[in-house]
Amino acid sequence: MTQAPSGSVAGRLAGRHLLLTGVTGFVGEALLHLLLHEVPDVRVSLLVRPKGSTGGAARIAKLLEKPVFAQAVADAGGVEALLASRLGVVEGDLADVPPLPGDLDAVVHCAGDVSFDPPVDEAFTTNVVGTRDLLARVVEAGLEAGRDVHYLHVSTAYVAGRRRGHVPEAPVEHDVDLEAELAWGLAQRRDTEHRSRSAEVLEAARRRAEKAHSRAGLLTAATATEQARRDWVSAELVRVGTERARSLGWTDCYTFTKALGERVVEAHARAGHRVTVLRPSIIESALERPHAGWIEGFKMAEPLILAYGRGELPEFPAAADTIVDIVPVDHVASAIVAALAHPPEPGEAAYLHVCSGDRNPLTFGELYSHVRAYFDEHPFQVGARGAARLPDWRFPGAASVDRLLTTSERAFKVADYVVGHAPRGDRTRQVARELDRRGRRLEFLRRYLTLYQEYAQAELRFSDDATTALRERLSPDDQRTFAFDTATIDWPVYLREIHCPAVTAPVRRLDELRARRQGARGPSAGGDRLPEVSGRAGTEGSGAGEVAAFFDMDGTLLSSNVIETYLWMRLQELDGAGRFAELARVAARVPSLVRAERRERSAFLRAVYREYAGARLGDLDAVVDELLSDHVLSRLAPAAVRRVREHRRAGHRTVLITGAVRPLTRPLAPLFDHIEAAELAVDGSGTCTGHLSGSPVVGESRAAFMRDWAARNGVDLARSYAYADSHSDLPLLAAAGHPVAVRPDVSLYRHARRHHWTIVDWASPPSASRGLNPAGARR
Repeated sequence: MTQAPSGSVAGRLAGRHLLLTGVTGFVGEALLHLLLHEVPDVRVSLLVRPKGSTGGAARIAKLLEKPVFAQAVADAGGVEALLASRLGVVEGDLADVPPLPGDLDAVVHCAGDVSFDPPVDEAFTTNVVGTRDLLARVVEAGLEAGRDVHYLHVSTAYVAGRRRGHVPEAPVEHDVDLEAELAWGLAQRRDTEHRSRSAEVLEAARRRAEKAHSRAGLLTAATATEQARRDWVSAELVRVGTERARSLGWTDCYTFTKALGERVVEAHARAGHRVTVLRPSIIESALERPHAGWIEGFKMAEPLILAYGRGELPEFPAAADTIVDIVPVDHVASAIVAALAHPPEPGEAAYLHVCSGDRNPLTFGELYSHVRAYFDEHPFQVGARGAARLPDWRFPGAASVDRLLTTSERAFKVADYVVGHAPRGDRTRQVARELDRRGRRLEFLRRYLTLYQEYAQAELRFSDDATTALRERLSPDDQRTFAFDTATIDWPVYLREIHCPAVTAPVRRLDELRARRQGARGPSAGGDRLPEVSGRAGTEGSGAGEVAAFFDMDGTLLSSNVIETYLWMRLQELDGAGRFAELARVAARVPSLVRAERRERSAFLRAVYREYAGARLGDLDAVVDELLSDHVLSRLAPAAVRRVREHRRAGHRTVLITGAVRPLTRPLAPLFDHIEAAELAVDGSGTCTGHLSGSPVVGESRAAFMRDWAARNGVDLARSYAYADSHSDLPLLAAAGHPVAVRPDVSLYRHARRHHWTIVDWASPPSASRGLNPAGARR
């Protein structure tokens, strides 16, 4: 290998030992790639935390399998050879920094919480405490080796906060009490957890949960209440961090804690150490290295670019002439390497801005025009509707954008209420699905417009004189190899030919995959693919339990409800006038019954079953056997019957759980090993009293029955199946390992989609009688 000239960047770093944090992140990965390819004689240690059961060394081995490292791995003779010859792994985390190697020459701290809206305690822990603890270990390593370790801190240009105008490469001026803010920030989780358990917070969460889940049961509502409390804690930790940051002059908690992290670094410099603070602006895809357009994950601009390309970002709260400061990631990596090769004198931190706005400004208006031009030429296809329609941005200002979004949110709430109370059906679910998509879009817009509004309105111009002077110290060859002159970026080329194609490519591939899957299912396919029914589970001696399939009846196996089935039986014993009178009486009770059903299903069932008072149970059995059996069977969904028979052929136990009265289940007895139904109470003469012999098996009691029945019959619920149609059946479905929502109501449909449950559409045959007096219709 040719030895690098002594005055070159590679020559200056030859034989040095560097330690990098954050190497699994975007900037860290780009930096490692550059070092491996262009600085051959440097040794690199990597501080990497374990992730789950995967250790740090295994994570780095996996990282090196990425295509961008293929050449370096091949040149070294494989991943293990590369790790042995040039890379070392230090297992550890910024939350508990381990001792560092004792022969270090420099440390590059790339790790940190890069979310703009982190929980406040996590932001302080990572960006302030983690930096302080790392520096303590750096001092230890330097003392052990008898040398001063150069510390390079990757911060952000936006530590400048909400100020205006030119921002020099210098410490940020502020008089914030670091220790007071740190103590406050770290205490917020404990304080917020305490506040989340106040009566006011819990009462509001409980009322909402009970309103949404009372039909499923109070324990289901309690679970939802606790989840709402936890969500409140998460949101509150973000909110208080943001508000505190803005009250002190920063855009958000991220920039606030990064600025305080710089105070820790400055104290380290004042103690006589060599420190470089490198502040990139908005880091985006690579201009050249590892290859043009290389990007890992979504950064700041990508969600907005993709939303605009899909026609889902109608406006943006920025002025057209405001500068948006973007820098390619390879420029950041190159500037870091150049800074490592030219460390500052001890005692005072050196500051470097890696930015573009001062010497090669790009405005939001220009960014919009370039992105629009790209999508005009390469539009997203939106299903059968063809190319997505691109919004025309007029940059009306933040207030106008907020009014537009607020109006849309109000309209969404009205539509959501209407859909939530609409009768179930294919059309209702289709509308709910479209409404959910719009709701997610509105949430996205609100979050990102709120999050980015501060950046979109920032009138900042970052000076990069020191960075320019550093570049000019490099030889012409090094200036080409370690390029970070942002003045040379051709924005139309970068945005239209490099960045936009790179960030849209994975989305286009996903769209194509979805289209192929949809085509394979066919346009008439209803719902998701059912989980396969496997053979008998639990062979002898395996220790595994049997498999069962639990089915609801009304709305699942057949299109009916308890009011309808009551009338099927009741109308058989009445003449024409009596039938009309009974229909009118029941119709008058429907509004109160519907209200009862929405409040609590067990109360609703009891109200309906009081109508059986005076009927003889034996007569009800006879009516079903002689007059209604064929009708009940004709209303069965063919797909449902096939599914039951598939389970029986597989050796599964089949169980029917229904709130319908026992007589109505008699036609279905051949399909099931066990039927759990509502039992009408009778007196000594066999006459129905209008009450049940036990509580109806609804909501959470269905799940309790399942668990008890499974335990007594050796059934493994985790491997079993459940089929139901109503939100009140949520506990039943959740109790099984394979839940299937059948023609679900809107609430269950939404829950099933969120939890990736299977959704199917089992319909009764079109020829099935829909009359309330089926036996009379035959006569």
